[in-house]
Amino acid sequence: MKPSEILVKPILTEKANAQQEKLRKYAFRVSRKANKLEIKKAVEDFYGVTVLDVNTVVVPGKNKTRYTKAGFIQGMKSAYKKALVTVAEGETIDLYANI
Repeated sequence: MKPSEILVKPILTEKANAQQEKLRKYAFRVSRKANKLEIKKAVEDFYGVTVLDVNTVVVPGKNKTRYTKAGFIQGMKSAYKKALVTVAEGETIDLYANI
């Protein structure tokens, strides 16, 4: 797989930003088929940093309901895989450069 197929998008939340500042951990939404070695290589190639550690978790889908004029609409948010990547001391990833 190419790095662009493995890394779907970075996760930019308050919790993820706090981890970036304190622990040098960056959160990415990744392909469900990607393993830790592929994720490590993709981040190193794409951002040019040294990756020390990769932790992954599959975030389960959630049921969602809305009430509209037509009645209740029920649906499901899909599950996805999240990777927490720890980079070497003194290195950073600028996630806001492409916005």
